[in-house]
Amino acid sequence: MFCEHSLVEKLLVLLRDGRKLMGTLCSFDQFANAVLESACERVIVGDLYCDIPLGLYVIRGENVVLIGELDLEREELPPHMTHVSVAEIRNAQKAEREATDLKGTIRKRMEFLDLD
Repeated sequence: MFCEHSLVEKLLVLLRDGRKLMGTLCSFDQFANAVLESACERVIVGDLYCDIPLGLYVIRGENVVLIGELDLEREELPPHMTHVSVAEIRNAQKAEREATDLKGTIRKRMEFLDLD
């Protein structure tokens, strides 16, 4: 354990780029810079999720959108969600990104129709 004492049991931090981090709050300052111990990034793609371990993690306050305490007694995810490995979630992210890129390409090609 890196921190002498934790300030909160477990936090969820939503970052500006959409990432969701969870961990134990060790320290923070007036600029919302924070240090999380035993941090992990929760990646969700469709009904799949994975918690990628990050260890001790420093978050720059300007990237923080939301910080909230997690209730450890409640179920964190709906029962239909499936936990997968890091490799599987990365493959799912790649497939999702490629599908989004394809939709964007098709939309650009169809702009000349001006359907509005």
